[in-house]
Parts: sequence; C-alpha cells; structure tokens
Amino acid sequence: MQPARYVVMGVSGAGKTLIGTRLARSLGIAFVEGDDYHPPDNVARMAAGIPLTDADRLGWLGAIAARIADAKRHGEGLVVACSALKRKYRDLLRVADPGLRFIHLAGERELIAERLLHRSGHFMPATMLDSQLDILEAPSPEERASVYDVAESPETIVSAIVSRAR
Repeated sequence: MQPARYVVMGVSGAGKTLIGTRLARSLGIAFVEGDDYHPPDNVARMAAGIPLTDADRLGWLGAIAARIADAKRHGEGLVVACSALKRKYRDLLRVADPGLRFIHLAGERELIAERLLHRSGHFMPATMLDSQLDILEAPSPEERASVYDVAESPETIVSAIVSRAR
C-alpha cells in the first residue's frame, strides 16, 4: 500500500504549518510548506495587504500540484500546508493525485485573528484574514475532507489524524 498524501488546508493563522510538520513527523513522511511555492510577486502583493486573485494563485497551485504528482509517482507520502480555500483549487490539486486527503483546520474568526496578532516572521498580515474567510469554500461532504477545530491542541489534532491514517 502506497503512503498517503495530505493537504493541510485553511485560512492563514489556522495552524497549517504547525499541524503539517507534526503530522509529517508522526507519519515519517516529507513536509512541504506551500507558501514556499509562491512567486515573489504573490508574496509582495500579500505582504502589501492585497488579496490574490484566482489568476495569481494558478501558477502557485500548479507548482504544488507538480510536487504532489512527483510524490505520487515515486510512491512517497507527503504532507503539504496549503490554504486551498476554494473547491476549484482543491480540484486542481486532486488532478495530481485523485486520492489526495484534505485536512481542513477550521475555527472561530476571533481565535484565528488572535493567533495572527501574535505571529511573527510571516509575510501575510493579520488584516488579510477577512479576505480569506470571504472566499473560503469549506469542503463539501463529497470531498471527504477531515475537519478539525483549531481550538483543540495541536497534539490532539495530530493524534486524531494519525489514528485515522492507520
């Protein structure tokens, strides 16, 4: 049985990188930070508080999809932190691996906003949260995504994901 590939998704500040790195470590597979695949123009726009358009995201999502396809082709497991806010973004990633598993980190706006205020070293300003929440399309039931409440501890979330993976 081939190892699974996962996308840990959600708005900025939901904990995608934290959960993703811990999940990858627990499963003994590679972790990819989706933000690293943004071209410099996208990073500059977001840092300036300008929301990305679908067109801005297309190349970024294509690069992430290529990395997922590469892992699938080589029979490798992978965890990717990627906002994947819209169904069409997730569908594009699924083309690379139809068995891709999505983990949606969801939570109350106030909690996520509080986390963003205390985060340092990230290009995405806290003021962008509302624009992300505005375009977020939570996964529908047929997408079979697992949803976890970010109010839970990272340990609890990762433990629950790992128990479902086995």
